Formats: sequence, C-alpha cells, structure tokens
Amino acid sequence: MKILKNHVLMAGLLLSTLTLIAQDDIDDGGSVIQNLTPSKLIAQGQWDIKLFNNFFTQNESTFPSEDGIRQNFFTSTLEVFTGISPNRRVNIGAIVEYRANGRDFVLIDGSTERRTTTGLTSFAPAIKFVPFKNVGNFSVLSAFSIPLISDEFDDNGVFLDQNGFTWQNRFFYDYTFPGKKWQIFSEVNSELNFGDEEDSFANNSLRLTPGVFLSYFPSSKFTVLVLGQHTELIDLGNDFSQNFTTLGGGAKYQLTKELNVEFLYTNFVRGRDTGLGESFNIGLRAVF
Repeated sequence: MKILKNHVLMAGLLLSTLTLIAQDDIDDGGSVIQNLTPSKLIAQGQWDIKLFNNFFTQNESTFPSEDGIRQNFFTSTLEVFTGISPNRRVNIGAIVEYRANGRDFVLIDGSTERRTTTGLTSFAPAIKFVPFKNVGNFSVLSAFSIPLISDEFDDNGVFLDQNGFTWQNRFFYDYTFPGKKWQIFSEVNSELNFGDEEDSFANNSLRLTPGVFLSYFPSSKFTVLVLGQHTELIDLGNDFSQNFTTLGGGAKYQLTKELNVEFLYTNFVRGRDTGLGESFNIGLRAVF
C-alpha cells in the first residue's frame, strides 16, 4: 500500500503542476473530454500525454489454489503521442508500463506473509491512424510491446508481468447523439502474444477485449459513464485459455483547457481460469 500511496502522491503533484501551467477557460464549443475521445486524433504539432493508474485487488479466484489469497496488482501506464500529419490522420508515440504487485503467502505454521515486487516491465513504440478519410471518428492504435523483464516471477514467487512480445491493435469508434448530452464509445482491443511457451503463460495466444462506454454530459466539462467489457484469451498453442467480464462506471472532469482527470471503477463479475476482484483507476490527460 506504501507503493500505491507514493504513486497517488506523484499523480497529485503532476496534477497540481499541469493545472498551474494550463489555461482555465474552455470555449463554448466543448472540451477535450467531449470532443477529443480516444477515437479522435490530435493535430500536427500537438501533444497528448496520459498517465493512467490501475489498482486491481482480489481474494477470490477460479483457481482453487489461489482462492482466498489476497493479491494486488498496480499498473501505471504512460502514453505519449504527437501529431505528424496536417489532416489529423497520423499520430506517433510510445507506451511505457510500470508495475508494483504483491500477494499473501500461507506459511507452514498457518500464518501469512506479504511479498511484493516492482519494476518497469514493457516499452512499446506505437502509431495511431485514421484509416478512412471521411470517417474521422474511427481510428486504430497499433503498438508493439517489448518486455523489459527476464522472468514473470521474482525470486519470492510474486508475479510481475507477462514475459513476451505483444502486437496490440485497438479499434476505436464513437458517436455523439444530437444535443451533445449523450455519447457512446466502443473499442475492440486485440493482442497477439508470442514468444517461448516456457517464458509466459500468455505466449502463443490471442487476447480479444471488446468494450462499450456510454457517457452523459451534464455540461461540456463533466461526464459520468457506465461501461462493460469482456476479455477472451484464445489458445494458439500454449494449452491455456481464460475469459472474464467486467462492469463498471466512472466520471471525467475537464480541469482546464488542456488538462482533464478521470476516475473509473470496475468489478469482475464472472470469469473462467482467472482471478475475480475489482479495480480502482485514476487517470490524468494533458493535450496541448
């Protein structure tokens, strides 16, 4: 929990700094959270920086050996993109992930011991593009993730991250209803995992995650949303598959013209060969 508190403090410091340097006014045409959804690309010379922190905790699992064991997984993802085309059709950037995980171990005498592990786990060059000129609200993000770790587990048996290469393609689409009070956003995330089977449980598999987000805007600066996602890990030769379904909700607020903050909560309502828990998320996004 000390690691989590340190990251929350860092996020707060970043929020305070960006707020001081950003302008306070938002034009009547809407805000970033309303107009610049993940489906939309930024203009040439603009920058889009997002820090997203996810804390997942569970003590229930469909694996009998893990059921009742408290496990925590903290992931901090930094995404940096810039526009390189005058018609808002191509952005390039990079994605970096840092993880801090921990779990309880039952000792011989029946007591429990908490063990943790941390590290910078992956780096991914990425490109985001609009494939159809006349459909600006449909885009694709393609990234190639390179592992920065040599083992999935540390010396104490705590899982850090999957040790393998991942080719990720995310397909985004959104639609804003007349009046700009309601907006629906959909995403299909595909991840092709490959590498030596002994290096990772996920190598030689395909992960598919469709999701739908429905947002309501009481004002252009503020939105509340509900979401539903399903993840399916398909075995392509590693003899392991799993799936799970999550439901949740959250809110976003445009703090300044450039900076917004979001809060999300999700609950893993069902699954097969997976842990069942809940996640708490906070994100900061600056577009300038």
